[in-house]
Amino acid sequence: MKHHYFDHSLASFSYYTFGDGAKAMLCFHGYGMHGKQFKILEESLGGQYTFYGLDLFFHKETKLKDQSLEAVKRGITKEELVAFITDFCLEMKIDRFSVLSYSMGTHYAGAIIEEIPERIDEFIAVAPSILNPGKLVTFFSQYKSGNKILEKMVLSEKALIRMLNWSRRCRLIDDSGFDILMKEIGSQELRFSLYACFIYLRFLVMDETKLLKSLNEQCIKSVFIFGKREMMYPHKISDDFLAKLKNAKLLVLDENHEIINQNFANTLTKILL
Repeated sequence: MKHHYFDHSLASFSYYTFGDGAKAMLCFHGYGMHGKQFKILEESLGGQYTFYGLDLFFHKETKLKDQSLEAVKRGITKEELVAFITDFCLEMKIDRFSVLSYSMGTHYAGAIIEEIPERIDEFIAVAPSILNPGKLVTFFSQYKSGNKILEKMVLSEKALIRMLNWSRRCRLIDDSGFDILMKEIGSQELRFSLYACFIYLRFLVMDETKLLKSLNEQCIKSVFIFGKREMMYPHKISDDFLAKLKNAKLLVLDENHEIINQNFANTLTKILL
């Protein structure tokens, strides 16, 4: 695995490459993770794919050129995100590519497929929150009142802890999701990143009609993977969407939300080879 930086007017973008296959796979990790999350696939799929594991905005080494609160509140549109990814692909000399995404990363992936489906070979969505982000995420990201409440809470670690405990009691998040989020509020910088992920990415909401049209018209091979013991994003949220797709497969593994492991790697390898 090699660590690189892509310098762009929008951000200093950190990413990792692994595998040396002829096909390109862009990887979009989950909240609180990093571009190395999918390295487990290198052994079984590295001969077929070159993986580009991206540190997404407000994670690890990737830094916006303008990290002011005003810039975060302004957000990024789907068109701006896709323009950024298109510039990245031009720099990497990538024409066609597949997209691998997990949880929060599926919002990035969905926007890319909606806008440039003609360049996509495969779409793998793991614990796809894009299909149903949940009431809590929607409230904080899509409503001004939620924005304001979250902004105030990031100034107080205790307030966020109380909110997470309440969310777990109300079964809005499961234990694994709770543990992930608790690790991400230990400092003011981490709490700001939590706030930024909700607010900056608020425009990356699925346009179901457009995404379905993109996947079907380009006949993009789609794989949706869920954990059987997943509470936040159970596989039933995909029922209506998958019923409208021409070339899609649903897999339910005996896992919880933290699904990127050897079982996942073995299963995905069987599907893609």
